[in-house]
Amino acid sequence: MFTLPDYIFPDFTAALFKNAPSVRTMPAPLDGVVPENFYATTIYPEYFKIHDTWQLMSESRMDCVVVITDDLPQAIEFRNVKKGDSVVVGRQESAENGVYVDHFAFAKKQNKGDNFSFRTSNSRETAYSRDYDRLYELLEFERENGYILWVLGPAVTFDQDSRNAMSHLVNSGYVDALFAGNALATHDLESHFFNTALGQDIYSKENISMGHYHHIETINRARNCGSFENLIEKYKIEDGIISACIKNKIPMVLAGSIRDDGPLPSVYANAYDAQDALRVHTKKATTVICLATQLHTIATGNMTPSYQVVDGVVRPVYFYSVDISEFVVNKLKDRGSLSSKAIITNVQDFMVNLQRNLPE
Repeated sequence: MFTLPDYIFPDFTAALFKNAPSVRTMPAPLDGVVPENFYATTIYPEYFKIHDTWQLMSESRMDCVVVITDDLPQAIEFRNVKKGDSVVVGRQESAENGVYVDHFAFAKKQNKGDNFSFRTSNSRETAYSRDYDRLYELLEFERENGYILWVLGPAVTFDQDSRNAMSHLVNSGYVDALFAGNALATHDLESHFFNTALGQDIYSKENISMGHYHHIETINRARNCGSFENLIEKYKIEDGIISACIKNKIPMVLAGSIRDDGPLPSVYANAYDAQDALRVHTKKATTVICLATQLHTIATGNMTPSYQVVDGVVRPVYFYSVDISEFVVNKLKDRGSLSSKAIITNVQDFMVNLQRNLPE
């Protein structure tokens, strides 16, 4: 049975906190411009002393500035700062400047083992049996108590079984929001119409004659219908990830790229519009699972804090990066998303494992 770890709040009666000054602010000089010596956010729980009271920022994101509004700290992207906003300044993180970062919020001391040991990080040689068991327990818990965000690369749709498995998880309530690009949706719908992805049969892996037309034919049909909803209704689409999301009213953020064909209806052509749409969900996400998509994984990781405040309870955010490349999962850690858990495996096998071991 999965249980959340307890969060121990800092002892704000200690002299370190009682003697600390209140946080300092300066007005933003222009829209999208902040004062010199601004404070930038991390992924960890951050407290700000406002009118002699330490307050936890409830909706965080790394690499933002902090604006005090109605005596509450808010993480705001640089581009969204307005002239005159009260921006926190000062770069100390240990209460000296009215700011305290709880770097070890959910860290647990190792109870056994030596300081020197082998195989302390995940690699292609790692055994993941226990990791899978923990993930099954977590997802069962989160289905009832959390908000599960999935970040999908198109490889999920390149195999019949993994596509079916992802659709099954949507229908079974294990998906609260989905983030992907134009390709994931295109090839999922292509699989319905032609049983191919990029012209290759999703079961036999046979390359179909003239199959390179399939994805752009799919895009054309979707654009002609004007929306996923109209496409699904017109062509009576009962299978696949997009159909499952539409029928279960699961929000999708599809972010376009410079190389996209079409794109499909509902794909965000503007990167910042996509970022704003995704942040609606990273603000709520309690578990994030990223599958075989390096750039979307890093983007999501950089927008997701290590904690959430749910009904007044501070809890960790669980972040999984699943890819067959060690480089990809390590790249996420290099970019500052230190709370991520790596599983290095083929994503099709990963999806089938989840479907087979999670209850309906």
